[in-house]
Amino acid sequence: MAAPSTLPAFCEGIDHFAEALTGFADYGNEPAIAPGQTAIAAVNDPEAIYQTILAADALRYLTLQITASKQSGHPGGFASIADAIAALVMLGHKNILTEVGHHAPGFYSNVFLDRSLEQMGIATVQQMRDRFRETDGLLGHLSGQIPGLLNPAGPLGQGQHFAMAAAKLNPGILFPVTIGDGGLGEPYIMSSFGHFNTAFPQVTNFLPVLVWNGYSQEHHSMVSTKGNAEMMEYWYGNGFDEVVLVDAKEFDDVGQRGDYVDSTAFNLRGRMRFMEVLLHKTQHAATFALNGKLTVLIVKQLKGAGVHKRGAKAHNLYPGDSVEKDYIVKALKARSLTPAAWELVRTNYERAGGGAAAQTVVTEMVRTVPDLGQLPLTEYAVGGEKKVATTAMGELVVHVGQQDPSFIVTNADGNAASGINNINIGLKILHPTPDELYFQQPQGQVYEPLSEDACAGLAAGQALLGARSLWCSYESFVINGLPIWQTVTQAMAELRRPTPATICLFTAGALEQGRNGWTHQRPEIENYFAAMMRNGNVFPLFPCDANSIQACYEWALNIRNRGVTITASKSPLPILSTFAQTREALSNGGFVLQEIPGEKTVVFAVIGDMTLIPVLEAAEQLKAQGIGSKIVSIISPRRLYRSSDVAWDMCSEPDDGFLSDAEFATLFGGDVLLGVTGGSSAMLEPVMLRSTAPRDIFAWRRGETAANAAAVMAINGLTAEAFVKRAIALLG
Repeated sequence: MAAPSTLPAFCEGIDHFAEALTGFADYGNEPAIAPGQTAIAAVNDPEAIYQTILAADALRYLTLQITASKQSGHPGGFASIADAIAALVMLGHKNILTEVGHHAPGFYSNVFLDRSLEQMGIATVQQMRDRFRETDGLLGHLSGQIPGLLNPAGPLGQGQHFAMAAAKLNPGILFPVTIGDGGLGEPYIMSSFGHFNTAFPQVTNFLPVLVWNGYSQEHHSMVSTKGNAEMMEYWYGNGFDEVVLVDAKEFDDVGQRGDYVDSTAFNLRGRMRFMEVLLHKTQHAATFALNGKLTVLIVKQLKGAGVHKRGAKAHNLYPGDSVEKDYIVKALKARSLTPAAWELVRTNYERAGGGAAAQTVVTEMVRTVPDLGQLPLTEYAVGGEKKVATTAMGELVVHVGQQDPSFIVTNADGNAASGINNINIGLKILHPTPDELYFQQPQGQVYEPLSEDACAGLAAGQALLGARSLWCSYESFVINGLPIWQTVTQAMAELRRPTPATICLFTAGALEQGRNGWTHQRPEIENYFAAMMRNGNVFPLFPCDANSIQACYEWALNIRNRGVTITASKSPLPILSTFAQTREALSNGGFVLQEIPGEKTVVFAVIGDMTLIPVLEAAEQLKAQGIGSKIVSIISPRRLYRSSDVAWDMCSEPDDGFLSDAEFATLFGGDVLLGVTGGSSAMLEPVMLRSTAPRDIFAWRRGETAANAAAVMAINGLTAEAFVKRAIALLG
């Protein structure tokens, strides 16, 4: 249909308009959200009900048209929850999060309607179509760079962490989070809700909204066979106080088959009844959540409701599913609005919640964090008594927590096991049972679920939302929490506001875990961070002793929008460095720990603390043969890349600190270079890329049960004898 001449400007790019809408003359005369108001006045007002239906249809139309414009994207899942999203907005709630990355086009449509996307130059439907799934546009999955949207979304089982972190940091504000029934099978979702509620029973202002549409990506969802009572019992059984369920089938007036039905197929009277109950129950669920009751809202409606197909077939579009395709055109025409209806929806969305989400939601403001004052740094004498690096850092962590009440420390395996029991003593384990013996109390700042995903989720979520945190873990176990940490660090790279770095302390490296065998010897996790270094805002740090770790944490506390991992031993080790040397290395990548003159020079590029022990021994053996050596302790390998290797210039808070060629030659110049690490060889890539000397790498190969660290290193070829033999061979 041709667009009329009175077309609102933002509607440019809409392909189909309705000539008239049933009920509009009765219920569409004035916006349901009055001037100066932020929500509808009453959930049983027929005008509010009808106009919420218009908003849901507008969301479906936009979602399908922008995805079909690129013959790519996922319209079906969001289509089944569009009514609830519209209801939340019309009730004034815009701090909406999601666990489902595939709902991205629907969420983009939602923030387009209230003008949030104008901040990125998207003012019309045509511009939204043009920039969907394009660089610097509307990414295929939610990102940190889209105005008005609170969280990134990609891998399943993550969104609830952002909602809980947001609720903890922002009392009195409702944070709905949509959870897909396909993703409900992820084990993390319910366990993380359970532990969080036990630890923070007073924080209930997040509202899971279950998208129960019966289908996953390519088949029925695994919970599709549950009945309503069984689904409600499932949530009650997992600790929820209120389970609010709305089943579209109860309002079906056209005789659809099956347990899951499409409300857009109802007659207007049926749609009005369905939406009235949905508004009513959504309001009740919000009230429960804001008043101390752990609540879930479940909306049961067929996947693909109101778009081109139904069930799993509605999940995504394929090449050929264009805006000209007959079934796409039919669906768009069925959901099309008149220009006046589009204008009405836009006005309600502008007023809802007090304005555009890009101006009102919590992530659009930089969160103020308390000043930490002077960190209680303790610089130990070089060559003095051995110290535990993690314990030295723990003293600083306690200070941070005492100065910043929102600060949280998370650890699944226990701080005491990582040499940081001083954190437990100073900040207390968060637990409903007070017990002085275990340093636990209900007001603690140490969060200890037995789940790395829950640990990483709350810590990384807090950082993304503007607060300080620290995730602690055994290096060997962190793999289960890394997906969400990676999601957050990538989001930080794209984020339009500064936020504290997401900081991790990974202890008990493989070399310390001899008698536990390979289960505790998994330093290949460093491959993950080595790959992420090229992202531009990821900084794995490897302090060489108890002085070095303090300087590393000091630096991490003062940077923004970065992911920092600090890997250190929990064993007492010699003090080899000064604060000044590590501070220099945080800019230059490393520092010269020791240099012995000789006719030829073997350079050791060393990552780690315990690995320095056999390297120092090798230097002495070379010295006895008249061969000089230089030991470079690498603290921040990311600094050693060439600028062109790293996507630093694409980061919202760009960091272009890289060692120049001349500086690299000064630091690592010699006749032979040996890279040595107790972890992944990938961490030494920047050194190997730039060095022109004959060179080789000694790195972790495999885990094995052994009596001590030296034996584990020997199994992996990390011995002084092996270093000397290879150095002499390379020297010719």
